[in-house]
Amino acid sequence: MAHSDELNVNAALTIPSALPEEVASWLRAAAQALVEHFAADLEGLVLFGSAAEGRLRASSDVNLLVVLRRFDAARAEGARALIQSAQAAIELHPMYVLTGELQLAAESFAVKFDDIASRHVLLYGHEPFGALEIPRPLLVHRVRQVLLNLTLRLRAIYMANPNQDETLALAAADAAAPLRRAAFAILELEGSPEPSPKSALEHLAGQLDGPFAADLKLLSQARDELSLPAGVAGPLVLRLAHLAEALQARARELGP
Repeated sequence: MAHSDELNVNAALTIPSALPEEVASWLRAAAQALVEHFAADLEGLVLFGSAAEGRLRASSDVNLLVVLRRFDAARAEGARALIQSAQAAIELHPMYVLTGELQLAAESFAVKFDDIASRHVLLYGHEPFGALEIPRPLLVHRVRQVLLNLTLRLRAIYMANPNQDETLALAAADAAAPLRRAAFAILELEGSPEPSPKSALEHLAGQLDGPFAADLKLLSQARDELSLPAGVAGPLVLRLAHLAEALQARARELGP
């Protein structure tokens, strides 16, 4: 009977074929555990970010939105050990959201959820984004907020870590996601969306004054290798702060 149940779960799961074998295996196991233990409380499992696009890099997390009708501690306990193992093995990062919290979560983290809604894979259950709506003024405000926060963080990292190439390269790699999400949202709000956050950032960088096109190549290198040549990461972090400033100026033109 257990074997039959496992086959039924496997049949219901949709795991992207472009994922590396180890990632796909762990993701399937984690999804099976969540389906089995949360059972009727589980509304849906949504893979988002670079894993949903089949573009995992060395710095990439495997991001999973777990939509629940309620969060039951006893049921969660049954899946916990497997989820912890997947976190260690493939950097699986589940986000547990109740159906009644989705709209507030989308408004509170508008840039992130705008990105999730635009590029995700439904692994199991029901599509959660059909009824979600992020008001335009709120999304504009959140875009500017994300970019300001990134600018301040990059400046602080630059000042606090002189000549620490590894730390600075990791900071550059971490800047990719908010920069790309913000660029994607800006172009979407302007009515000229790009197919992906990466292409959106490349598009906007090409319109700005500065060496940003070359910087984006270094940004991709930092994401792929988690390192950069000696002396490169520090100036790059500072230029990425300038890029965030320029994108923030672009976002201001969208209105309040």
